[in-house]
Amino acid sequence: DGGHGGEDEGCAREGVREKDINLDIAIQLQKKLSDIGYQVIMIREGDQYKAKEERVEMANEAGAHIYVSIHQNACDKPEVKGVETWYDGKDGSRDSKRLAQLIHQETLKSTGALSREVKDNAEFHVTGKTKMPACLIETGFLSNKEEREKLGTKEYQEKIVEGIVQGIEYYFYPNTMYLTFDRGPSVESTNKILDVLKEKKIKATFFLVGERVRQNPEIARKIVANGHTIGISSFKEDDSEIYQSVDNYIEDFEEAYKAVLEVTGVGVKIFQFPQENMDNSEKIRELIIQEMTARGFVYYDWNVKLKDELISEGVEELIKNAKERVMGKEKVVLLAHDTAYNTALYLDRLIEQFPEYKMEVLTEDVDPILLGKE
Repeated sequence: DGGHGGEDEGCAREGVREKDINLDIAIQLQKKLSDIGYQVIMIREGDQYKAKEERVEMANEAGAHIYVSIHQNACDKPEVKGVETWYDGKDGSRDSKRLAQLIHQETLKSTGALSREVKDNAEFHVTGKTKMPACLIETGFLSNKEEREKLGTKEYQEKIVEGIVQGIEYYFYPNTMYLTFDRGPSVESTNKILDVLKEKKIKATFFLVGERVRQNPEIARKIVANGHTIGISSFKEDDSEIYQSVDNYIEDFEEAYKAVLEVTGVGVKIFQFPQENMDNSEKIRELIIQEMTARGFVYYDWNVKLKDELISEGVEELIKNAKERVMGKEKVVLLAHDTAYNTALYLDRLIEQFPEYKMEVLTEDVDPILLGKE
């Protein structure tokens, strides 16, 4: 939807009209999306006026899967600039928030523009009355001289289109993230983590410590009751000696397996190393994996470590560390700790940072993941 049109020119400054910029971006967006296999319905293909009711009716009757409305901004303060993206936060039945987040996020990446946040209080007809996920992006301020000049160039419009296309691609074809929590269960944190996961309808994988399972049996059973996968981390909380040999590891694992089975009724099939103690034991590590595989167990590596057990400064540091380490990987096994209080406290905010990922759960049916660590 290239916003405005015809007698409705939208905002305008120094002869640059919003309706023209909107249409230019929409036409380029249609071509780019069509070239990669999308069917695109244009609300307008020329300088025509379309009432907001007609726009919504077109989208609803066509059975569109998403609705993206393209606009420009303006205000009385010429220094104000940046990208704003809006959606209707009152309607939780549509996935509009995630669509808005992705288009906003990817447009910022492609353009380098200033973020003026994603806003959930859109009162626009096109975001409120469409039946499909919908958002409205304002790609810049025509009242800002620098941004107005950029928006009038084909080069900058192509950057905007690149971002919107990537946001749409992630919406329909997200990357995969496996959330894993190690070294629990913990009285202080695991219940909070389970509450967040339940609210967000996400299943995760918990690699448990046998001693803590015996100390916190109700929490261990709650993890299973909530539909999450459980695996083995170790039996002893102090696991510094179990990697001295394969035999040491097997002895510890068998104790952990027994504890988990007796408390939860689950015969665990998967395991993961608490990697802090494996850095200088690569040969032992490989021998353990070979032996455990021969016994019918499945090892899952991680490729992104949150380092939440070392972070104490709060949510911003946690989020910054996570985003830097994920770095657009197509498949992520994220190693976090349900013994880290900040992870429990800020997990909802952390998950919000990755709308381009579909959160999945590890099971023995998932191909073993040995991705290499960072």
